[in-house]
Amino acid sequence: MLNKLIQVTKQLLAFQLLALCWSCQSQPDSLSQIFQDLENQEGLEGKTEYLNSPFAAAGDRMYLVGHQDGTFPDLGWHVEGEMGGIWLHPIKLMDGFSAQLSINGQAQCLENAQKFTNYPYSNVVHYGEVAKGLTVDRLHFVPDGREGMVVLYRFENIGASESNFDFSWNAQVDLRPVWLGEENGMNDKEDQISFNELTGTFTAKDQRNEWFAVWGTEAGIPINPRESVCDFEAKGKGGAAAFAVNIQIPAQSELVVPVFIAGSTESELKAMETLADLRENLSNDWYEKKNRYQTIFEAAQIDIPDKQLQKAYEWTKYNTDWLVREVPGMGRGFGAGMPDYPWFFGVDSEYTIQGLIATGRKDLVYSTMELIHNLSEKTNGNGRIIHEASTNGVVFNPGNINETPQWVSTVWEVYRWTGDREFLEKYFPSVEKGLKWLLEENDEDGNLLADGYGMMEIHGLESEMIDVAAYSYKAFADAAKMAEILGKTQLSESYQQTSETLKEKINSDFWVEEFGSYADFIGTAEEALHLIDGAIIRADTLDKPWAVAELEATKAKLSTLPKDQKQGFVLYHNWVVNTPMEVGVADVDKANIALETAKKYTNPFGTFVTGIDRDESAELEEGSFTGSQVFSYTGAVMTLPTGVSAIGESKYGNPDGALNYLQRMTRSFGFALPGSIYEVSPDYGMFTQAWNLYSYAVPIVTQFFGIQPDAGNKVIHIRPQMPSEWESASIQKVQIGENEVSITYQKSEDQLILEVEQSQKKWGLSIEIPESYQQVKVLGKEVSSDTQNGFRRILMTGAKVRVEGKQ
Repeated sequence: MLNKLIQVTKQLLAFQLLALCWSCQSQPDSLSQIFQDLENQEGLEGKTEYLNSPFAAAGDRMYLVGHQDGTFPDLGWHVEGEMGGIWLHPIKLMDGFSAQLSINGQAQCLENAQKFTNYPYSNVVHYGEVAKGLTVDRLHFVPDGREGMVVLYRFENIGASESNFDFSWNAQVDLRPVWLGEENGMNDKEDQISFNELTGTFTAKDQRNEWFAVWGTEAGIPINPRESVCDFEAKGKGGAAAFAVNIQIPAQSELVVPVFIAGSTESELKAMETLADLRENLSNDWYEKKNRYQTIFEAAQIDIPDKQLQKAYEWTKYNTDWLVREVPGMGRGFGAGMPDYPWFFGVDSEYTIQGLIATGRKDLVYSTMELIHNLSEKTNGNGRIIHEASTNGVVFNPGNINETPQWVSTVWEVYRWTGDREFLEKYFPSVEKGLKWLLEENDEDGNLLADGYGMMEIHGLESEMIDVAAYSYKAFADAAKMAEILGKTQLSESYQQTSETLKEKINSDFWVEEFGSYADFIGTAEEALHLIDGAIIRADTLDKPWAVAELEATKAKLSTLPKDQKQGFVLYHNWVVNTPMEVGVADVDKANIALETAKKYTNPFGTFVTGIDRDESAELEEGSFTGSQVFSYTGAVMTLPTGVSAIGESKYGNPDGALNYLQRMTRSFGFALPGSIYEVSPDYGMFTQAWNLYSYAVPIVTQFFGIQPDAGNKVIHIRPQMPSEWESASIQKVQIGENEVSITYQKSEDQLILEVEQSQKKWGLSIEIPESYQQVKVLGKEVSSDTQNGFRRILMTGAKVRVEGKQ
């Protein structure tokens, strides 16, 4: 340990000694090259009116959340006012930082930036011309796999004479635990800050815990501690410390000043080692991350006529990567959203994984599933999947009812894409335990409809929910397939029978003809009357007279029923009534009626979470969603319900309807944060959200392009179902098992051409086109051909195949 400390100190001392000859050495090439490289990439510029809203610069260990204008106001409600700043989970390092320029004796803070530009793995705050002839930009970059980050300030002298000024940088430290920290002994104490003249670095330590933050600048820049500048009020038990440097820039020149920030939950030595690594490896870190993001871009890369939708799909892949958290002692997975949900969720993972596996992120899928599985086993041990866990390992909610059947289907979906039998064998025990728990502990009346909270977190809405029923149907159907593969034939038959019984119940007991919709829930009239009073208050408070009138009429009818009579009730028109179409359990006739009904509960951005929150002018609404003072989803339109609506439309043969929902959702793309889509449309709640990837990737990859993998049998089923206006589209580098597939689609008035390339030429490609194309030409090795459900199905092999159909 002592030798390591001496080595790191010598390295940092060498940097400090080089500072003595700063005036005789040039700006390090790597710093200027980073700005130059970024300027050659496509960035998305934010709106001036949204500069006072948040953004993130994220790595898998550390991330920064601040405002686009360069400030760090108190953000969030989970830990009130503390969800912004710099986080190294399970601790926070800083509330933020500020900077000041002193020119000719006049001091000014760098704040109120004029512009913000977002890039896939970096972002820049543009302060503009802060003094005559002097412009300033601030860049944030968080490398992969490091417990640190860098902030680069670029000073450009565009004037005709030398610019000479003092630059001061102020760290607002707040070493504190994550949400629920007190439940496992993470108790916050005051922070102490010190400056090491030998190494030219600052260190902050929590007095009670081995939590450290260290920071400093680059070799060649002599720094001096000074009193704090541009302080901002912050909560917590932290403190502030600043340093100052003198800067001289010749005319028509620029200088980049870096600030390196590192942290540790183990020791000061480890934090200092990270700081040294950041300084030494910045250029390599930058290009490694750039290359990794290029891989993300190329995986399942699409080219479609709707370029705004294409861009939203592309950036949603990046958004999900911003949420990846590597937490020592817990594992690697993605959080649900920022700033308030950076930790781990069962159901958010279950939706998102379906988009991740379709877009080539098998590594992240596997690590996240292991993390959720381990937390669930430790907390429950009976197959129940947890709902929410903080990054310190404390589980807040052991699991809502829907999360366990959705886990089952997630295991099956991943197997379909990977064909990994070891994966299936590893998780099938949790499938068996989970389905047993679902019905043995949550189905009091034994009718196969589990009771309890599903996706809708409305107080009291915890009887037999439609989403729990729909996801249970799919879970048993998927479990039957898995059991058959694993040689558990009797269990498979039992699961399949349960699935078929649930299908019958969903299409009979849950269907409410009067409303043309599946019920929100099944319960007794007494339960419904209790809930309806709350719904009336909600609708009246939100000034929705149509909903109040409908609910009053329903209440009058319910009052005539026996109190203990059970039936399906439509009270809220919650988005979950669309889940039977999402999973394909709805009878075709009922599905068409229900999908038409669902359109009533939309606005230009998508589907309402709760339909009674809609008003009659919803189609005319534009602009921001106005949320409550206390965080709430009341009145909200959200991306997940909108994605579910799109998937349901495609599932029942209406890709144009699906496209309409995707285009509504895409109106939120870049609305407030360039390159991101808020959780609540268009600009409320989490500014980036994991399950958005489900809402884009599943309808586009698996439905529009029609890719349905069967990796275990080395067969890929392809039945494109494109929007009618799309005459050409392509998707490249779709990873299915060890195979990589690309598809090109072309359609004219009377002709359809499909080309498919695959890296594993012996795999089967089952290509389906409508029977209306009676003249079919096949280029490739045809194995068999038949017709089924109005489609001609051609099974082929080969590295490249082509099917031409003519009407």
